[in-house]
Amino acid sequence: MFLLSVAAIWAVAAITPGPNFFIVVRTALEGSRSAAVAVIAGVILGTFCWGLAGWLGISALFAAAPFAHLFLKVAGGLYLCFLGAKLVWHTWRKAGRGEPQAARAGIGPKQAFYSGLATNLANPKSAFFVASLFAATLPAEHSWMQGVAAVATMVLVSSLWYSFVLTVLRNPALADAYTRGRKTLDAAAGVIFMGFGLKLLTSVR
Repeated sequence: MFLLSVAAIWAVAAITPGPNFFIVVRTALEGSRSAAVAVIAGVILGTFCWGLAGWLGISALFAAAPFAHLFLKVAGGLYLCFLGAKLVWHTWRKAGRGEPQAARAGIGPKQAFYSGLATNLANPKSAFFVASLFAATLPAEHSWMQGVAAVATMVLVSSLWYSFVLTVLRNPALADAYTRGRKTLDAAAGVIFMGFGLKLLTSVR
């Protein structure tokens, strides 16, 4: 079922540490619970916007130029492989740079919400990644309900993941455990991305 593929790919994307993840982490660790919930809501709204735009854009593109489906499969596969390889490389190379700028301690819920939304929408990689996801999972001939279900799946996966992150980070012992295991998690996520990319490339016909 294609929704399982959507959930699997988006779960890896959500779990992989990036700007969205770091702003949630910093707000959860330094701000109030209401601010943490608000920043997650902002990130989730951004996910919905990217999902809706990706689905509608890909649908229109497939209708106007069917050959674009093949192109996006190749481009999407290469991009996923590149993203995975880059993550694995940086995991072992560990440049020691600081995390992306995140919310300050004491941030209010309203500001936290807009910070989460802006962080998600400002990520230039999101557009192509979402396009890759829909090219990889949605059939070239898909129904309106399938598109809505795919977007809803993205939102659900992100909501579950960030709710879990918030729960974990409010527990100091679990937060320390994540810090110690972060290198392994990053490397595993990179390998999974490359696996999805190779699978997409080998499915090209």
